Amino acid sequence: MTKPVLSDPIALRIPEDMLKDIETIAKATDRSRSWVIVRALKYYLMEEGNDVLQTLAAQEEVRQGNVMDMDDFLAELEAEDRIEHTKRDDAA
Repeated sequence: MTKPVLSDPIALRIPEDMLKDIETIAKATDRSRSWVIVRALKYYLMEEGNDVLQTLAAQEEVRQGNVMDMDDFLAELEAEDRIEHTKRDDAA
């Protein structure tokens, strides 16, 4: 497995109780504090951070005019639903 490209070191101030937990986890898992912190950040980016990124991407789509009229969207959904019902009825 190839190692990821790393950034320059960054300074980070965190609450002492959180640092204590990070150090305890690092010691228990025989990992570095950096490894524990990066793993926690990855989980954040997959969940809450991803929500923020998706919202920003959607806002950019709207700014670019890549939108659909709600009535057109609902009509398209209804058409797809009718097709599915027809397929099920034909299969039965």
